[in-house]
Amino acid sequence: MENEPDHENVEQSLCAKTTEEELNKSFNLEASLSKFSYIDLDKELEFKNDLIDDKEFDIPQVDTPPTLESILNETDDEEESFVLEDPTLLNIDTIDSHSYDTSSVASSDSGDRTNLKRKKKLPDSFSLHGSVMRHSLLKGISAQIVSAADKVDAGLPTAIAVSSLIAVGTSHGLALIFDQNQALRLCLGNTSVGGQYGAISALSINNDCSRLLCGFAKGQITMWDLASGKLLRSITDAHPPGTAILHIKFTDDPTLAICNDSGGSVFELTFKRVMGVRTCESRCLFSGSKGEVCCIEPLHSKPELKDHPITQFSLLAMASLTKILVIGLKPSLKVWMTFPYGRMDPSSVPLLAWHFVAVHNYVNPMLAFCRGDVVHFLLVKRDESGAIHVTKQKHLHLYYDLINFTWINSRTVVLLDSVEKLHVIDRQTQEELETVEISEVQLVYNSSHFKSLATGGNVSQALALVGEKACYQSISSYGGQIFYLGTKSVYVMMLRSWRERVDHLLKQDCLTEALALAWSFHEGKAKAVVGLSGDASKRKAVVADRMVEILFHYADRALKKCPDQGKIQVMEQHFQVVLMCWENRLYDAMIYVYNRGMNEFISPMEKLFRVISPPLNAGRTLTDEQVVMGNKLLVYISCCLAGRAYPLGDIPEDLVPLVKNQVFEFLIRLHSAEASPEEEIYPYVRTLLHFDTREFLNVLALTFEDFKNDKQAVEYQQRIVDILLKVMVENSDFTPSQVGCLFTFLARQLAKPDNTLFVNRTLFDQVLEFLCSPDDDSRHSERQQVLLELLQAGGIVQFEESRLIRMAEKAEFYQICEFMYEREHQYDKIIDCYLRDPLREEEVFNYIHNILSIPGHSAEEKQSVWQKAMDHIEELVSLKPCKAAELVATHFSEQIEIVIKKLQNQVLLFKFLRSLLDPREGIHVNQESLQMPPSVTEQFIELLCQFDPNQVIETLQILECYRLEETIQITQKYQLHEVTAYLLEKKGDIHGAFLIMLKRLQSKLQEITHQDEKAKEDLSLKDVEDTMVETIALCQRNSHNLNQQQREALWFPLLEAMMAPQKLSGSAAPHLHPEALRSLTMQVLNSMAAFIALPSILQRILQDPVYGKGKLGEIQGLILGMLDTFNYEQTLLETTTSLLNQDLHWSLCNLRASVTRGLNPKQDYCSICLQQYKRRQEMADEIIVFSCGHLYHSFCLQNKECTIETEGRTRWTCYKCSSSNKAGKLSENSSEIKKGKTAPSQVKMSPPCPPSKGDPAVKKAASEPVLDPQQIQAFDQLCRLYRGSSRLALLTELSQNRSSDSYRPFSGSQSGPAFNSIFQNENFQLQLIPPPVTED
Repeated sequence: MENEPDHENVEQSLCAKTTEEELNKSFNLEASLSKFSYIDLDKELEFKNDLIDDKEFDIPQVDTPPTLESILNETDDEEESFVLEDPTLLNIDTIDSHSYDTSSVASSDSGDRTNLKRKKKLPDSFSLHGSVMRHSLLKGISAQIVSAADKVDAGLPTAIAVSSLIAVGTSHGLALIFDQNQALRLCLGNTSVGGQYGAISALSINNDCSRLLCGFAKGQITMWDLASGKLLRSITDAHPPGTAILHIKFTDDPTLAICNDSGGSVFELTFKRVMGVRTCESRCLFSGSKGEVCCIEPLHSKPELKDHPITQFSLLAMASLTKILVIGLKPSLKVWMTFPYGRMDPSSVPLLAWHFVAVHNYVNPMLAFCRGDVVHFLLVKRDESGAIHVTKQKHLHLYYDLINFTWINSRTVVLLDSVEKLHVIDRQTQEELETVEISEVQLVYNSSHFKSLATGGNVSQALALVGEKACYQSISSYGGQIFYLGTKSVYVMMLRSWRERVDHLLKQDCLTEALALAWSFHEGKAKAVVGLSGDASKRKAVVADRMVEILFHYADRALKKCPDQGKIQVMEQHFQVVLMCWENRLYDAMIYVYNRGMNEFISPMEKLFRVISPPLNAGRTLTDEQVVMGNKLLVYISCCLAGRAYPLGDIPEDLVPLVKNQVFEFLIRLHSAEASPEEEIYPYVRTLLHFDTREFLNVLALTFEDFKNDKQAVEYQQRIVDILLKVMVENSDFTPSQVGCLFTFLARQLAKPDNTLFVNRTLFDQVLEFLCSPDDDSRHSERQQVLLELLQAGGIVQFEESRLIRMAEKAEFYQICEFMYEREHQYDKIIDCYLRDPLREEEVFNYIHNILSIPGHSAEEKQSVWQKAMDHIEELVSLKPCKAAELVATHFSEQIEIVIKKLQNQVLLFKFLRSLLDPREGIHVNQESLQMPPSVTEQFIELLCQFDPNQVIETLQILECYRLEETIQITQKYQLHEVTAYLLEKKGDIHGAFLIMLKRLQSKLQEITHQDEKAKEDLSLKDVEDTMVETIALCQRNSHNLNQQQREALWFPLLEAMMAPQKLSGSAAPHLHPEALRSLTMQVLNSMAAFIALPSILQRILQDPVYGKGKLGEIQGLILGMLDTFNYEQTLLETTTSLLNQDLHWSLCNLRASVTRGLNPKQDYCSICLQQYKRRQEMADEIIVFSCGHLYHSFCLQNKECTIETEGRTRWTCYKCSSSNKAGKLSENSSEIKKGKTAPSQVKMSPPCPPSKGDPAVKKAASEPVLDPQQIQAFDQLCRLYRGSSRLALLTELSQNRSSDSYRPFSGSQSGPAFNSIFQNENFQLQLIPPPVTED
């Protein structure tokens, strides 16, 4: 356990500053620390069920749960009301009633009482688990507590509560509030109030850290706003006077709190706010007259578990001097469980603690309670019926009395015994992980409050005895942290992370223990693990990395203590490290031991060379293990030559030159130490070149970069180069790629400005000869790529360029030729390189396009490239016609005719023109920008007629630039009748196109008539049907624009052509397909019936001389088919007429109901002059009633300018309804009229006195009904509807007219202008839809 107390007098600001880092560890990591318990819940869910080996059983359910009243009325000497089935689980022993001394700070030198209890030997938990807890002094808060006591007479600290803030209560009634940085934010209360209320005896902060409850030694309770520091409530009547507040705690409900006083009673406090006045209602939950409660603990749930079903009960655990009770505050007060202690030490402190744990994959709250040395665990669950079940878990036997119990997470608990020792226990295995002495904290005890000294000590002796060791208000836990309040300080404790625990052991040089602890983390056997997340594989990987670091640290420390350092024989005898590493394939560790332990850098290379050299020299393939060793060897050599240690770190500076020289001398040895007679020279260089030529040369290149340009470095470089040349050039074992890598490496080195190497130029000529003139043609691309890399690396200066080009052309190294031509700006010759190279020939188009479009090339260069492209235009077109056409259209659209002349091959010309002119080929060129003459298009059409006649019509439909007459001649030349007919139709010669199609149809019919039975019947019929369909489509497309005579000139010849083969049925050789021909003929009749009258068709058939001689039976099928069509159309017409008549009747009924509906005025007086309409004297005055119910005299409305003239008619607007928005009234009225929203009105003449019965005018008015303009207009519309107009148009116009009519006068007036109805439109087509269902 790491103790960091600070006993020096430090200024307040300095303390706050020096401890800011420590507090940040505990507070700024609050988000993660507060989730420790829930992380552990998740971990427990992942554990196997066999880890939970507790002996569990359900507490039996009683028939009728005890009521609170019955519990309060129990006597202490009666039989226990709740007995477990197995009393042995309680482990009730006979305990003497010896009165122990108080284990307080004042009496910290009291004797150790553990000899009175069962003694168990403490396991060496430190060696097994390391330091589990980390505790730190909060220097800033501690200093300010002392300062407040000295400067403002705050008194000594008495209570602490922790959330995201820290609240400390003092003996003079002040509450000090500190933030996360240990800064004092608020000082609540004053010493005068403290003198009245006494010391603060209890504190509680609500969930959102907005309210603080303070309980005082004289019984008062205050509530503070932690944001503003205002006093919100001062409660003096919540419990009986003369008793101190022992506990006060918020529940999860911010309006509900629980308090416990020194009389042993428990009260529920409900905070309300009525009409802006804050009130507090108190309810007694437990009376101290029947048993004193000295500890309460409500169940708090974190936000992650706010929806847990158990939270709706708002459970509260209470510990009296004789029993434990669990009650539910919601939805109604109910006792869920009672549990008696049995025999116990009367001075033992009852303890309660809730926590959510995971058992059998379910998360439920667990209550831990104890009094004395046995801790019981109760798992609380809610079943489907809503009842709560309590399950007894395995209890924990201790050898010491407890004064505090705290959950630090769901698997780990922290216990404080009566001699102020902390015990960290794993709950499931009950293993003690660590013991810590905290007497230096000088813990504050609450004895004076339990004795109620501030109110005269009016408490029972039993409660006062318990209070001797009560420290409830001195210890507070939050987010996996435990805060301890001392008389002059505040300490915080938390679990160390797994890495911190390992590092703590390493700092104390406990390497073996640290490695064992890390291994327990790796195997998942460690306890109180914090900081390891993810699945098992990820956790193991993280721990394994740390274990490797520990092993390196261990090996480094062991090597430094090795006897006779530097002698490998002693090393192997003493540690056998090298042998063990080699056997376990720990090559990195072996190299590390050699380098760090003995400063030996050559032996590791010798060991690795002995493994990989034999198979490489024999030409065998290396195994995976040997490849790994070879790669490690290369990396090791690279590190040594660069001055770096392997696998990490740096070689000591004084050894770097020596190591480099040793490694170089080793690599360039002529023979190995145990060389056989057959071994070739320079075996190590040869082995590395065979293993990986490129990587070995890269290692050398990096080494050359690091070398200083001194004499020795130059000699080493020249020497290694000479050896490389001797090994590779004089040997045929290396591939062209390997030889090329060497000379590329040499070319790069020679091309450096400060180069000091010398290489014979003839060697480069030999390499060129080797690459360009091989014995066979294998590896052609590899040899070309190697030579290209050599030239690009600067090796071109080593060759004669003309000879290089000749040899490259001979070897068909076209990329080499391109590289050389590019240097000489001979871009036209590069085109030949692309065209000759089968792998890159299609890239020639992009190359030509780049040369011609990218700026930077001269006009002469572009012209030469284009000329070369023109010379090879046939090759380009045959290679890819689309790319060639796009290239020509992009850069030389004005020279298309020249290109066409160069293309002598007609097939190539066709492909070129097709790619150029047909947009379907995907060419990305604007066709309008080409500006080609029609002759080019016609030439393409002619080629299309030759090579792809089936696509001519589709192509003509998308082509534009061609002449009809010339194109018709071309199609006639190649006898493409369909195409000719299409062009004639496009030209406007419909009859000419029809004759061509008719002639083709007749020829097809003639083929069917005269073919033999062995011919392909299906194919012939299909041709006839296709030709007939095309002819019908031609007639249908153009019949709309022809008169009756012209239509008959199209359709009747077609009908005659289809009926002609059927007339021959009476001959000696009837045709083979009578049914098929009849079906086709019916298809023609059905199609022409839409354009030719049926009588004309029948007359034409009957005028035929064949059918005029009594052969009507042959056309009976045709006539019956026509009659069926007629019957179908007649039925359709009758159905349509019936539907229309029904709609018309429905519309008439609705229209009649709407035009005859009267208006009911709301009053019998004018809304403007307020006079009854009968009392006005004006004879000509009218009464106007609007649909809104307002009634006016017409004269009054005119005076108010409520009339609008539109289209020669007067429209009225309601004065009251339109006066609400007088501003812009005229514009609004006009807009309402346009929208049809003016209120409808009715007008009636109202004479001032009743007329005489003999007045003829009155009789005439009464006898003749008068229609208003709207009624007349509706009647006209109905007349038009009756003449056969559409229901849709009727409803549309009716809805328009209804919205536009604003009034309906009783007296006659001028009708509106003539109405132009949509119903009179001849082009209106009937749409059959069901009538809409609407309500009046």
